[in-house]
Amino acid sequence: MEYQGVWCQDKQLIFKEGPFKNATNNIGEFLAIVHGLSWLKKNNLPFPLYSDSAIANKWIKQGKVNSKLQQDSENNKLFQLIFRAEKWLNENHYYN
Repeated sequence: MEYQGVWCQDKQLIFKEGPFKNATNNIGEFLAIVHGLSWLKKNNLPFPLYSDSAIANKWIKQGKVNSKLQQDSENNKLFQLIFRAEKWLNENHYYN
């Protein structure tokens, strides 16, 4: 799994992470949304952020991933990103 953020107008790559082993698409969607929200806030940009993932959007609203994926030696970095994203969501306000 990997994820990225791009400008819709010109397809310019803003960020890209991965690939990660032993991961799920829903976690990738979740991390992409949080990474995007964080990037927009850091750059003081009020633009909308789009995702078609109902599950990831639900996790964003809850501020927590609800996945059955187990942490192991192959996905430890991924889980660190998840914990960091959850922390960011619970400590920040965003309007995108």
